[in-house]
Amino acid sequence: MDDESQHILKYLTEIEVAAEDVLSDKQQMVDLDVKRHRNREALSALRDVSQQSEGKVKVCFGNMFIKLPKATTKNMIQKDQEQLDREISDLRKRLKAKVNHLNDLQGKPELTGYNLSPLTSDEIKAIHSLLKR
Repeated sequence: MDDESQHILKYLTEIEVAAEDVLSDKQQMVDLDVKRHRNREALSALRDVSQQSEGKVKVCFGNMFIKLPKATTKNMIQKDQEQLDREISDLRKRLKAKVNHLNDLQGKPELTGYNLSPLTSDEIKAIHSLLKR
């Protein structure tokens, strides 16, 4: 192969690797979101079970069930939920940079409005106080 063909092949390989990286992060976010949804379902089920008098619930770990106190189970699920939220947030932040890198490789302009972040509760309160005047 001549130099131009090798250059084109290298360029296409870089784009393919960057695109694959973006797709894998998106799939990981979907998988984590499914797990987060299952945790929400479990917390809801624990609330429903709380009316029963028994103080322990059966929890599935891998391929076995273990009886644990409801409070311990709820705390474990809530901690897992917080961890999942952090992981998804980190993935979203990294995904923005990866998408911008992919667009840069393809010669496309950077996405506008993609780096927006939601208002904090303090900012929302300040806006409400300004609107009440």
